[in-house]
Amino acid sequence: MIIPVTQPFLPPMEEYNNRIAKLWGSKWLTNNGVFVRELEDELASYLEVTSLSFVGNGTLALQLALKALDIKGEVITTPFSFVATTTAIIWENCEPVFVDIDSETLCIDADKIEEVITKKTTAILATHVYGIPCNVERIEEIAKKHGLKVIYDAAHAFGVKYKGKSILEYGDISTLSFHATKLFHTVEGGGIVTNLGPEMDKQIKLLRSFGFEDECYKMVGINAKNSEFHAAMGLCNLKYIDQIMEKRKVIADTYDARLLKHFVRPSISKSVDYNYAYYPIIFETEQELVAVKEALDKKNIQARRYFYPTLNELPYLQSYYPCFNSEDISNRVLCLPLYSDLNIKDVERIIDLVLGELK
Repeated sequence: MIIPVTQPFLPPMEEYNNRIAKLWGSKWLTNNGVFVRELEDELASYLEVTSLSFVGNGTLALQLALKALDIKGEVITTPFSFVATTTAIIWENCEPVFVDIDSETLCIDADKIEEVITKKTTAILATHVYGIPCNVERIEEIAKKHGLKVIYDAAHAFGVKYKGKSILEYGDISTLSFHATKLFHTVEGGGIVTNLGPEMDKQIKLLRSFGFEDECYKMVGINAKNSEFHAAMGLCNLKYIDQIMEKRKVIADTYDARLLKHFVRPSISKSVDYNYAYYPIIFETEQELVAVKEALDKKNIQARRYFYPTLNELPYLQSYYPCFNSEDISNRVLCLPLYSDLNIKDVERIIDLVLGELK
């Protein structure tokens, strides 16, 4: 039996089938149907935000965010994230400018941002890594001082709160991923939350649908919509999300009980209500990491070098920005299996294998 690094939660099949049966009656399968609108409302309520736009995936959400804010020139970003964070910037004909990460939170080091601001800088695109919030107060301070837009890649941060309020309330726009590997999923999907008011929300919804509304083409847009089938999965899953996070917390606590003595873990402030999206451990050396990963592989246990390599070393970049912390930690960080249905006995077995390689 394979133990994957992550595994999607699936609701009772009859609950999903009951939703899908309604589509056979209505034959309304896409184009802002009833399930899409219901999911957007339910997610906005759960996440405690004013509104949310449901889109095809998290990468499209990033691209639409950049387009909606009319971002051009240089975008300051993190080298420690999934590749989509960087490629979305390049795809929109902007230049990524990398700032190293804080060695404790693994998020962008906000105190180093001002060093790279130039006349071409128009935005900051930062990732809440593993669901751990960036230094949002410092980033807001810098953005206001220099007239920059702020986009947060919150693909890992579903349900996270900081100082009692949704992490999505910070910045101009936050983007989400609802991919099957994520804490909350719609099989494929993503979301966009804006804090710039109803006009920006309307613009995002136009951009995701060819710029088309009421038989009129109002702006250049793309097809970033999502279907009723995906929305139906999201509606079924959302009712279980609190249970999912509780189960993941139990697993994370089980790991902590034996691994914290041996490994560095990213720092999470006491002001954060965490979602237990990932369980990364940082080894002393890359050699130790490789040995542990090979031992797990032999037992059909998947662990992931997430994120590796560091994005400032991508081969197709025009410029190289040295980022010591990111380059170092990306070689030494490994995410262990974590999902709601993971058996505690298997967690203990994973721990035994990890510790066994350190002796």
